[in-house]
Amino acid sequence: MLSPPPRPAANPLLDGPILRTLLSLAWPNAFAFSAGTLVAIAETSYIGKLGIEALAAMALVFPCVMLTMSMSGAAMGGGVSSAIARALGAGDRDRAESLATHALLIAVFFGLVFMLGMLIGGRQLLELLGGRGDVLAQAVAYSQVYFGGAVLTWLVNILAGVLRGTGNMKLPSLMIVNSAILQIILGGTLGLGLGPVPQFGMPGVATGSLIAYSVNIAVMSWYLFSGRGRIVPRLHGLRVEWALFADILKVGVVACFSPLQNTLTNLIFTHMLAVFGTTVLAAYGIGARLEYVLATIAFSVAVGAVPMIGLAIGAGRIARARRVAWTTGLVALIAIGALASAIAAVPGPWVSLFTDDAGARDASRQYLTMVAPFYAFSGLASAMYFSSQGAGNVVGPVLAQTARLITIVAGGWWLAAQSAAATSFFALNATSMIALGILSGVAVALTRWGPRKKPVVSSAT
Repeated sequence: MLSPPPRPAANPLLDGPILRTLLSLAWPNAFAFSAGTLVAIAETSYIGKLGIEALAAMALVFPCVMLTMSMSGAAMGGGVSSAIARALGAGDRDRAESLATHALLIAVFFGLVFMLGMLIGGRQLLELLGGRGDVLAQAVAYSQVYFGGAVLTWLVNILAGVLRGTGNMKLPSLMIVNSAILQIILGGTLGLGLGPVPQFGMPGVATGSLIAYSVNIAVMSWYLFSGRGRIVPRLHGLRVEWALFADILKVGVVACFSPLQNTLTNLIFTHMLAVFGTTVLAAYGIGARLEYVLATIAFSVAVGAVPMIGLAIGAGRIARARRVAWTTGLVALIAIGALASAIAAVPGPWVSLFTDDAGARDASRQYLTMVAPFYAFSGLASAMYFSSQGAGNVVGPVLAQTARLITIVAGGWWLAAQSAAATSFFALNATSMIALGILSGVAVALTRWGPRKKPVVSSAT
């Protein structure tokens, strides 16, 4: 009597308990982004030692840096992860490998676009944001070096997206830790000038980041092309297939509008605050650093939902995909809300990490007390955004980001017409975050996931 064929091994991403599986994917990212937090703190700290002008310069250029990181990692990298996860969920490894190769081509193309855009028009952009004098000069010096290596930024994040699409969270997380160590050592040494190394200032800080990215690119490329991963990108006999580009870009390009709008929101808000002087601008920079740190924590949780939801969608298990999304949203809301509220209650230690200037410290405490508790809604929005990426339909959360942009523009115009105080603008920012989180959740609830059912056509009898 023939024995029945063995059942395929259960895939924990597809069959495991949702919360436990999500947390198992999140903890390597959380550990790694804790190291990334040290970079954010250390970088702002030693930039602060270069002077209040350098701190204000970083506040000017930081939204542009975040746009590059968010579009390459959170947006297009998420689109790559989603496409690969859906292919693997449908049992098509060949397609997943071809998608990985096309993803690398996308990284090179967009990296060149960002490089040329900022090298040609970066100074004019920073002037529009209110940069003047030494603040503008230092911001331009940083941006010319950092964006001169924009291809490296895109490659490191797209490679991480390829690995995450296969369910491998550990290696990208290890690379973030490695990058953190290198950035702290190299950025601090080149920026401040330690030992025999001369002080390069802001360009030195940017150079430290690019060296760290280069090391990570080498390691992840070796891992993938050596066959140690679940898939191997195909270079030999490569045929460019527009359908594969479309599978990535239909999620990635639409997803890019979210960080683009977020950066535009931050740029407009930075411009609004610039009229209040350097201390308020520096305070917003310190608050933005906390928002960045908490966003990386939300990312560490939410990015685990992408392969889980992508595999579920590929396997036709829509109900499980939605349960993953709501679980992720709840975890992000609670975790970010707790951390942000703790710092809002006692902002002094956080502010002291970055500046000794009395005016900047007072303005920073005021900003954090008013705005930080509402970072929880940004965490919820992040969870909904990544969940939608995994499902291959991210339009709803992107439109929620559009609503936040409109809130900032319209509200800021009205406040400026009223000659309102800086605190009114702080309250406006908090209100916009609440709207972003709620609308992102509503969008996920109302958006159809999975393929549409084809109508049944009855044949004539």
